[in-house]
Amino acid sequence: MSPQTSIGHYLLQQLAHAGVRHMFGVPGDYVLRFYDLLVHSEIQHVGTTREDTAAFAADGYARCNGMGALAVTYGVGALSVVNAVAGAYAESSPVVVISGAPGVREQRSDPLIHHRFGPFNFQREIFERITCAAVVLDDPLIAFRQIDRALALARRESKPVYIEIPRDCVDAFGFHLPAEESSAPISDPHALNEAVEETVQLLAAAQSPAVLAGVEMHRHGLQDALMRFVQCANVPVAATLTGKSVLGERHPHYLGVYEGAMGSQVAKDVIESADLLLMLGVKLNDVDLGIYTANLNANAMVRASQDEVVIRHHRYRQVYLPDFVAALSNAVTCRTGQIIPRNEGPRAPDFPRANQAMTVSRLIGRLNEGLGPDMTVVSDVGDCLFAAVELRVHQASQFLASAFYTSMGFATPAALGAQVARPASRALILVGDGAFQMTGTELSTAARLKLNPIVIVFNNKGYSTERYILEGPFNDIASWRFDKLGEVMGPMHGYDVHDEAQFETAWQSALATADRPSILNVHLRADDPSPALRRLAEHLSDIVAGG
Repeated sequence: MSPQTSIGHYLLQQLAHAGVRHMFGVPGDYVLRFYDLLVHSEIQHVGTTREDTAAFAADGYARCNGMGALAVTYGVGALSVVNAVAGAYAESSPVVVISGAPGVREQRSDPLIHHRFGPFNFQREIFERITCAAVVLDDPLIAFRQIDRALALARRESKPVYIEIPRDCVDAFGFHLPAEESSAPISDPHALNEAVEETVQLLAAAQSPAVLAGVEMHRHGLQDALMRFVQCANVPVAATLTGKSVLGERHPHYLGVYEGAMGSQVAKDVIESADLLLMLGVKLNDVDLGIYTANLNANAMVRASQDEVVIRHHRYRQVYLPDFVAALSNAVTCRTGQIIPRNEGPRAPDFPRANQAMTVSRLIGRLNEGLGPDMTVVSDVGDCLFAAVELRVHQASQFLASAFYTSMGFATPAALGAQVARPASRALILVGDGAFQMTGTELSTAARLKLNPIVIVFNNKGYSTERYILEGPFNDIASWRFDKLGEVMGPMHGYDVHDEAQFETAWQSALATADRPSILNVHLRADDPSPALRRLAEHLSDIVAGG
């Protein structure tokens, strides 16, 4: 690499080296010079309708690609992405946030410069709270090292990082300092060996072992390692909601989503009755624990998280999840015999039934039968997410959702990022009418790029999750003709769906459409929630009401 490399060029080169092929964002004057370099680089710019949707798209891209990136301007641009970046932090998604900034000289001489909202360091300090690294590239001597450290941390921690670049530093030449020694974490070999040995002994003695796999298995790319272990050990496996699709969900060992009393009954019965439960990469939170309805026995548990293993009451520190899963897979003795019959998910017999209004259960049953091996399901929050728990995707990591942070508006822009990252995999977007009204404009970007996502709008006329927790006029929203949006947003097919026959016609037409998005405005009764939503509402309504 030439010693005369500008800071902006170096940042783009290192992102490309990390596998980033696309960058999302909205231009603004403080980031325009960086944008000019971007469009002449090997990274393709994908312009979005808003800054926050750029961050959601970068999140979806990162979950499919291993790292995602967005570029926005200072102040109004960067602050608009805070919610989406906080969601990426909460859900462990490695998103690189690049913000332009006033030049170093401008900051010294012009305190009244536009987009300013306080001292110039305020923006970095905000992002320090929701990233694992926040740097300002205002010193050419150390800028390259700051970039390398930030990108390494994003990959290692699977968290967002923030990189601010003043506009008069974009073309400044940086300096190549001697390479730092790798700071990648290394497991304590003695603790690792003891943890694996104890786990193998417990497995050998167990009569009904089971695995519960979580989101950290996704973020560390351990899906194939999980598959090898499950097949060799011949144990059933369930996923947490945030870990959904960590295993291909039509695999004979897969039980479904475990979410305490909220999830699959088959998964609940097997997981809670296991005499040895291996919790691999599970991040404990109220969503994955079914609003604390989970009934798990700590005395019959091996819990391996990102940086430690806990076996019953033994704690092995500095044992990292990838090392433990790999070592355990190599050490376990392969077992044969019967496994628990799989839960194949819902079906919709005799679909379409004549003059049958659409219901949530029949909709999910038909989608479950219609999912192809080339589809990535991206779900928003609300009843579409609770209903989608029962869907069975074909391949690992083919289901994306903001399942823990639960930010409305995630799905449509995240699906844009997912389909850009995986052009051979078609996005199926499940979204409520309220969430689509927030960020559905990103469907116009998909149309502009000639992508072909299929959007299923769960049109139940308002915020259905909140209705079942606490009803009130605040849950009402405007009624949109979602099927007519192609007249505004660009080439796409729209369908107004009230009954099963209309859905079947629209679904088959959407599957056959390869060059543009399709949006199905599916009308559902406001009093027709999924079973999971009913169970959730029962647990939350007393809490919200102060009971």
